[in-house]
Formats: sequence, structure tokens, C-alpha cells
Amino acid sequence: MPEQTNTRIPAPLYAAAGAGDLAWRELRKLPAVVSELSDRAVASLRMANEAAGTTATSLRDKASTTDFDKLRATATTSAVTFAQVAQERATALYTTLVARGERVIGTGVVEAADVVNADMVTTEEPKAVEAAAAPAPKPRKRATRPAAE
Repeated sequence: MPEQTNTRIPAPLYAAAGAGDLAWRELRKLPAVVSELSDRAVASLRMANEAAGTTATSLRDKASTTDFDKLRATATTSAVTFAQVAQERATALYTTLVARGERVIGTGVVEAADVVNADMVTTEEPKAVEAAAAPAPKPRKRATRPAAE
């Protein structure tokens, strides 16, 4: 049996444990966040009703003078930049989650894996059991059909 030398838990497992811990901590804050958002929504609704007429007029004027080719080019450039920033942030977040998962899981799991691996090495391999030779199956007779008349 090949000896296992790598007892480290894979990074994706640590990332999953870190994400679970982070989600649990954030969910504990949820009631306070819901209350705050509810208050802010009521205040925003009042301000939005007051500004709706002015904003509609302003947007109508802007729509008639907009350079859509320039807007399309700006949107393309912005999308590429956004994708690069998102990739960098995702990599940083993944690294953070792996570190958090390592703290959550701890070294106890790695130590337990070392014990199991040591037990596997010291345990004798089971002796091979030879199966008794079974008699070959008898050939089956084919049903005969009466000759067509």
C-alpha cells in the first residue's frame, strides 16, 4: 500500500468551511440589518416621490442628446475593467476563505489523519481468500418448435 505523505486538507474544503463560518456570523446580524433597511426604505420612498417629476423631465432631455456610440464604447471599456477587478477580488476572497477555514477546522483534523495513516501502515494486510471452484453451469436445452405445416 503506498504511504500517504500529504495529510493537508485541500484548500477548497478550507474555503467551504470558511464560507460557512462567515455566513453564520453574517446571518446572526440579519435582524438588525432588516430593521435598518426598512427604515431607510421608508425615508427613500418619500424622497423619491418628491424628485420623480424633476428626474423624468431631466432624463427625457438627456435621451434626446445622448451619443450612443460613445456610450457603447465606454460601456465596453468599463465591462472589461470591471471583469478584471472582479477576478482580483474573487481571488483575494478565496484566499481569505481558505485561511478562515484553516482556523475553523484547526489542526486537530490533520493530527487525526496522521493517526489514521499510522494505523493503516502498522496494520497487517489481510490474507487473500481463495474462492472454492464452483462447478461450471450446465448448458440449457433450447425449446423445440413444432415444424410448420
